[in-house]
Amino acid sequence: MKIAKVGVLVEREAAERKWKYGLNVFEKYVEEILHHVGMPFETVSQLDAGSLQPYDILIVACAQESGAKASILWEYAEQGGTIISYAGCNAIALQLGYIQTGEAGIGYAEIEPTSDKQPGSLRYLSAVPWTEAGECSPDIETVAPYQSTGKMKQGQPDGPDLGAALQKFNIGQGYLHRWSVNIPHTIVHMQQGTGPILDDGPPAADGSANVNEDILKADDRIAMDWTFDRVLTETGIPYFPWPYADYWREALLKHVVQCALDKGLTLPFTGYWPDGIQHIAMISHDSDANKDEHAVAALQLLTECQIQTTWCMLEPGYGGTIYEQVKQAGHELAFHYNALEKDNGFWDAQEFDRQVSWVKQAVGLDHITTNKNHYTRAEGWGELFQWLERNGIPSDQTRGPSKKGNVGYLFGTCHPYFPIALFDENNRFYDVLEIGFLTQDLDLGHLADNTVIEPFLEQAIAVNGAAHFLFHQIHIYTREEVRNVIRILVSKAEEMGFTFWTSKQIQDWTRLRRSVQITACEDNGNVQLLANHPVDGLVVWVPMQTSEAFLPNEGHERHFGIPCRKVVLQANVDVS
Repeated sequence: MKIAKVGVLVEREAAERKWKYGLNVFEKYVEEILHHVGMPFETVSQLDAGSLQPYDILIVACAQESGAKASILWEYAEQGGTIISYAGCNAIALQLGYIQTGEAGIGYAEIEPTSDKQPGSLRYLSAVPWTEAGECSPDIETVAPYQSTGKMKQGQPDGPDLGAALQKFNIGQGYLHRWSVNIPHTIVHMQQGTGPILDDGPPAADGSANVNEDILKADDRIAMDWTFDRVLTETGIPYFPWPYADYWREALLKHVVQCALDKGLTLPFTGYWPDGIQHIAMISHDSDANKDEHAVAALQLLTECQIQTTWCMLEPGYGGTIYEQVKQAGHELAFHYNALEKDNGFWDAQEFDRQVSWVKQAVGLDHITTNKNHYTRAEGWGELFQWLERNGIPSDQTRGPSKKGNVGYLFGTCHPYFPIALFDENNRFYDVLEIGFLTQDLDLGHLADNTVIEPFLEQAIAVNGAAHFLFHQIHIYTREEVRNVIRILVSKAEEMGFTFWTSKQIQDWTRLRRSVQITACEDNGNVQLLANHPVDGLVVWVPMQTSEAFLPNEGHERHFGIPCRKVVLQANVDVS
């Protein structure tokens, strides 16, 4: 089956105009969404008929909202192209008999689920619905009909009705598929925060998450609502249960794939993990008090549990012999940047560099593969990622909760992802893989208890992400409850089909997998790839037409709600 040719339009002229006036083009984050799942596409930087002509599907991420440019898009659709927009293409509205209502703000959308674990409605952060032009444009004689999918509520799950989440319009021989929700914008702000961290965030009214303690942290700019986006465990622990950003990612991907299938084409994508690996879990540690006996206790427990973990080291660290024991046991030694003033740290680029030099010398490694900031200290937007890039540290784990009442999916995701910069860096993608965590030090009393383990793991399974838990060595040493909860976590995760990886394993595989390009899909089921290195065990999922028999016994599975055929790549990877 022929692969659909997908273009992502990020018109250079339009983007530069926005950057000039200090505006972000977070809509281009759709590129990262497609890259992460290995779905083939090309970026289009010019908006003219010749540039658009090769593409079966055109995702309009950024384009000038002018009559002349809108005409080019209209003609592309008339000639059979499929346009997809996320709250854009507003210059086309009048031609269809509609006008935009303007930014509708935060709300909740009820859309077709991709998993039985998906909540009834998904929180979104930005939407621009269309409404009939009516008297606003008396020259309009007809209003174009559309097929609608889902519905939106303003402000809260039972708020005022804002209309369809997705509208499909016929234009000549082609279509305009317009999401009223700005999905890429929503995902970016959920994952990276609602803006630069400049001051404390608002605390939870119930006192369970006092983030306003005069310490700037990652969780000071979360996009979730304390009331509508948390639930309680059976023991009364409040937590964020839903990876909203991951479900929006799946909705976007499902829709793009379906647009290809509707054209009699397909759009293969890669599996997130190697063949034979069902689900991924990760445990990391922060050395904090830096006592050798803490490390020894952790090593003993991890040997008992037969797992390898990631050890983030805070200056001054352990005694020299400890690091060799950690390495010999197969654990990963990493960095724990200290910018916490009460622990004599501070937020500064040169200080970050100095601490990186210290950790390399202390642990005896030339290359550090990941970092997690002490107490999740964070400021601004992209400084941390710039510092990591400059020091050659390819991964980070800082985005996670610091309080009892904000554990879980407070950043909307359990997927590794590459963050996007602000307009001052032309919204580039940082070369740092973020692997956030869900909770820390369960069963300590002042933090969450073990009742969150199963729901966290269930949601990670539902979106095929990585469930990351943090435990400090000091609590492993001093508290039997913490040692027991790690045993409970490992047992439950393995029972549910999880494999434990270190941060390095996650980021190495993710980068390797994402280096592969799917180039062709043959009628006999073979998939052609282009890769710089062989990627044994890589899984490619090939979406199937509804006319094909869905046969689970022959390896068929549903991904993003779409029936797919499984292809496992080994020796047939083309290496260039």
